[in-house]
Amino acid sequence: MKNGRSLVGLAEELERQLASKKDLVVPTQMLRHDTDDQGHTQLVVQEGGGAVRYGVTALARRQLAEKLKIPFAYFERMRSEQPVLLDHNVNTWLQSDEERRMIRTLDGKVRAVLSERYRRLDNFDLAESVLPVLQRLPEVRFESMELTETKMYLKCVTPQLRQEIAPGDVVQAGVVISNSEVGHGLLSVQPLIYRLVCSNGLIVSDRSLRKTHVGRSVGGGEDDGITVFKDDTLCADDKAFFLRVRDVVEAAVSETAFRMATEKLQRTQGMPLSGDPVKTVEVLAQRYALNDSERSGVLRHLVTGGDLSGYGLVNAVTHFSQEVEDYDRATEFEALGGKLIELNRSEWAELVAG
Repeated sequence: MKNGRSLVGLAEELERQLASKKDLVVPTQMLRHDTDDQGHTQLVVQEGGGAVRYGVTALARRQLAEKLKIPFAYFERMRSEQPVLLDHNVNTWLQSDEERRMIRTLDGKVRAVLSERYRRLDNFDLAESVLPVLQRLPEVRFESMELTETKMYLKCVTPQLRQEIAPGDVVQAGVVISNSEVGHGLLSVQPLIYRLVCSNGLIVSDRSLRKTHVGRSVGGGEDDGITVFKDDTLCADDKAFFLRVRDVVEAAVSETAFRMATEKLQRTQGMPLSGDPVKTVEVLAQRYALNDSERSGVLRHLVTGGDLSGYGLVNAVTHFSQEVEDYDRATEFEALGGKLIELNRSEWAELVAG
């Protein structure tokens, strides 16, 4: 499992972000796009009687382009080659768009451009709700935690639930909680299997809570101005939802969930990779959108592991995740391991046959 922040480091960054972030619900006519000669973009918001300028992150640029139905490749080409044309296009569509947008900012930059119906399920509130539950798990280990530009991850293991998959090959139960404040995924709670021999993490794809960030419109009514939302305005139903998250966390590390997951993992030992392992990994790469470097890395771990079975392939995928530089992408490889243990025999046969 890829290393991340310490628990203290996570808490400190969550508190820092809490003090720095601000959300606005803005009629698009009150937004203006401005690009300088170096391609740096800003959103100018008529806020509090004056114009306030915010830088724009790459993700927010993509979301803005999507909202205005401008192909992102063309958006980026204009940004680098014709910034005046970009501003003309964006501002023209902003003035003709009658929508209200939620603008999420952090450190003086727009980090997300979302629908006004986007329901904020924020990282600080989530951590405040679930960390006490996680800390009550028997002998809990906080194996890996991270805050990326798009998501927060909490990955914990409890040694109380353990299973020997093969002689000397022991796995333990855990849970992974992830959330995005910027519209880049659902809030989810999923069981985790942690393999002691190589510190692999596998995210189980079933028995999970997945919550969309869609709710009722906020800041509506007759007022056409800007609504600024602080974190202390979170609704009571959000708090009730976080209570439900705590219940799901406890279920994710239950003995029932762990036994179901380990049984699926054990079944992969009986799925021989009877064909060419190079071809099998090529098919895997095609089906799950692995690039050439990732395909080579998985193949290397499969060959060096010496286990040409479904179990060997699962472990090759999850072991390779530790080498992936990007934490979000590394977590996707842990989740890919969970997808593989869900395959039935015919699906394994198709994977092997290509």
